[in-house]
Amino acid sequence: MTKEELYNLSFQLILHSGNARSLAMEAIYMAKEKKFELALEKLSEADGEFTHAHRFQTQLIQAEAGGEEFETPIILIHAQDHLMTAMTLKDLAREIVELRQEINTNK
Repeated sequence: MTKEELYNLSFQLILHSGNARSLAMEAIYMAKEKKFELALEKLSEADGEFTHAHRFQTQLIQAEAGGEEFETPIILIHAQDHLMTAMTLKDLAREIVELRQEINTNK
């Protein structure tokens, strides 16, 4: 894998992770406004973005598992950090949406 390919892969990870993170935050905001169906749709869209991100991540893992050796650019580390942070935020967003739904139902 060339350095250019690693940069492209990194930028794709950042793009899709960022989209997923934004959608997760939108889900929290929608739940706060008691728009629970829309909040769940945002979480579903976030899952779709993660699917795209994971495809790019899988390419990298497969290349390395196939014996390819390359120097890891800082941007790739940054991209992985974005992905993991976004995944955590999405999990927390799902919990927040569910809690708000539960509280709203029990009122």
